[in-house]
Amino acid sequence: MVNVLNQEWDLSVKSRKFNFDWKFLKGDNLDAFKREFDDSDWRNLTLPHDWSIEGPFKKEYASSTGYLPGGIGWYRKKFIVPDSLKGKKIFIQFDGIYKNSEVWINEQFLGKRPYGYSSFHYDLTPFLTFDNKENVIAVKVDHSDFADSRWYPGSGIYRNIFINLTDKLHIKPYGIFITTPKITTSEAEIQIRTSVKNEYSDIAEIKINHNIKDANGKEVTACSNVETIPANNEQEFSHAILLEQPNLWSPENPYLYSVETKVIKDGEVIDSETTRLGVRYFHFDVDSGFYLNGKNIKMKGVCIHHDAGCLGAAVPDKVWKRRLQLLKEAGVNAIRMSHNPPAPELLDMCDSYGFLVQDEAFDEWEFPKNKWVEGWNKGEPSLDGYASDFAEWAEKDLRDMVLRDRNHPSIVFWSIGNEIDYPNDPYSHPVLEDRYKVDKPEAKGMGDIAKRLVKVVKQYDPTRPVTAALASVIMSNETEFPDALDVVGYNYQEFRYSKDHKKYPERVIYGSENGRNNDVWLAVKDNDYVSGQFIWTGIDYLGEARGWPLRHATPGMLDLAGFKKPLYFFKQSQWSGKDMVHLGVTSIEDKEKPGHINWDHEVVCQWKGIDGEIVRVVCCTNCQEAELLLNGESFGLKKREEYPDGTIYWDIPYRDGTLKAIGVSNGESRCTHELKTAGEPTKIVMNADTLSLKADSLDVAHVEVNILDQDNHLVYEATNELHCEIDGPGEIIGIECSNPTSHQDYKANFRKAYHGKLLIYVQATDQPGTIKLKTSSVDLQSSYLEIDVQNPTTKH
Repeated sequence: MVNVLNQEWDLSVKSRKFNFDWKFLKGDNLDAFKREFDDSDWRNLTLPHDWSIEGPFKKEYASSTGYLPGGIGWYRKKFIVPDSLKGKKIFIQFDGIYKNSEVWINEQFLGKRPYGYSSFHYDLTPFLTFDNKENVIAVKVDHSDFADSRWYPGSGIYRNIFINLTDKLHIKPYGIFITTPKITTSEAEIQIRTSVKNEYSDIAEIKINHNIKDANGKEVTACSNVETIPANNEQEFSHAILLEQPNLWSPENPYLYSVETKVIKDGEVIDSETTRLGVRYFHFDVDSGFYLNGKNIKMKGVCIHHDAGCLGAAVPDKVWKRRLQLLKEAGVNAIRMSHNPPAPELLDMCDSYGFLVQDEAFDEWEFPKNKWVEGWNKGEPSLDGYASDFAEWAEKDLRDMVLRDRNHPSIVFWSIGNEIDYPNDPYSHPVLEDRYKVDKPEAKGMGDIAKRLVKVVKQYDPTRPVTAALASVIMSNETEFPDALDVVGYNYQEFRYSKDHKKYPERVIYGSENGRNNDVWLAVKDNDYVSGQFIWTGIDYLGEARGWPLRHATPGMLDLAGFKKPLYFFKQSQWSGKDMVHLGVTSIEDKEKPGHINWDHEVVCQWKGIDGEIVRVVCCTNCQEAELLLNGESFGLKKREEYPDGTIYWDIPYRDGTLKAIGVSNGESRCTHELKTAGEPTKIVMNADTLSLKADSLDVAHVEVNILDQDNHLVYEATNELHCEIDGPGEIIGIECSNPTSHQDYKANFRKAYHGKLLIYVQATDQPGTIKLKTSSVDLQSSYLEIDVQNPTTKH
């Protein structure tokens, strides 16, 4: 299909998604960039798109990247530019292509971008044809070195594409920078820097208007300034506005204003942009930690990767919204984007939901890290990856991350690297003693690179601190690396907090990557100078697998489908202010020495066993006490403070029935949780998070599928293969069961359940109607669901 640009374009809108009607070839063809190339037998698709997730899973691929393929792929799109756009500037913006992308327009080479996580743009204007003639854009993506990452990266144009239309006199891409240098209870100074480019051959007199609107769209203040810009030149203009009685942005109150910027020439608006504004101020104190709007708070953070299981790296907005809502419910207030710049839409959501964000640039610098192929720390690693491009591209990639993201109020620090100092992977130092490897790069080199990268960040955003996540602080302390940072992240090194706080009294310390047990949290909670922690991880992720048949990592609070794991409730008991209590069962190793109870992998939230056998029932709660009942019989009320590892437990004889916990504070029952013995599986039940979708080819419903017994109890151990059928204006874009050893085809319409459930992602097409979804399995009662698909203009 050939698109006519103005048919999919409201000319009053500067930026529009350019995701529809692309052609795709998995493979290489040296002539695919040519205008007259015949792509009629190529696959039609809508972007974003990740071809790696289409599989297949194979042991011969790399454990680090989830045993999924890489390869080479081509994308092509034909479109017509109407004559009415002559004299305009037309840019194409790519928000992420993994990786080594090369782009052509009408056989003219526009450029290459090696890093798979950078957003970038090209000016199409000089090479476009008009007069109803076709334009052809071609994109080659080369991910041949599939073992090039320590986690699953995906392959292809996996983020959005935009076409941006401007005048020859226009605001530069990412050319607006808004800061709040002075904030009091009565007013805030809003500083707005606007970079404008004049590509006309005459000097231009322009007016720049800034209108600040509240969350309801009502104008609250404005300014207007007349400026002059020379011919064929660019210039940055700075303006200040006072905002009275500002509503401050915070995790509890993520209030967002908007700043509407208009460039006016000869009385006509020739360019405009709207930028979100969150008014907040913060700082890190070496002795008392992190302060936001004058309030001392702890960062209760999680690290996340960018995939969503069966959807790979091409994740719809609604999927991230659901995941962020679940993390917020658990008490999470901070997110570390590990270990690369995220999708811009994800940062928008963090602004809206109120997460403090660490935006991170790189996982490796000039020397490569090990990417395990056979399994974690097994066999011979691959050394492919970003290191080969670092020298040429790092400063550009870092600059573009900061320019793109610096207006997000959620971002409170920039990270220039993750575990760059991992011992002997790649750097080494004599301080490692018997582990020192003389053939490895000298660690002292990290200091110079860190200073260079920090300088880049400060050039484009002097308002936020710069950090990095250190894996071997003992080694980095022998270099200038930590001193180059404003805030120093410690990965899994809580034992160093106290000694380093004393030894380096000017160093701000926080946990940049941490384990999940209670002691690790207490190291933050009980030490004022530790600003917070980011546990590994918020969500399970593909790759970094221990070895075949395991295909993904499982340290998350949520699994690949976004279902809550036992760890979720344990962290909720530490972080949430809302009363909660949750039960699980674990094995008894030593009754006299209970030790640490691992909610990661040892706790099962199921009540099933052998009659009379002694089992350990565990309970996490943020209430003062918890009482346990089995079939109405109490096994006692226990105080949370008497269990230093954060988990209350009872050893009781197993009996079928209902296990119930009651959370108690100040003598009052505040919350309950039950586990019930399930019988044999008899039925399938589906529940969707919405029964109404927009006909925009984007909207997504999450359909949870549960296998139940005759009394509607979840059958936890059920692994029945479920078959899915869909009819109407929708498609199944993925089915996820979260089983780490499942190698079933992600694009098939069937999948085995795991822990009695799975998740179906249903996406609407661009046509209204009714989606009819059916799930069935041998010997189980089928389930049916209908979802209404309405035109986007219809209110629902």
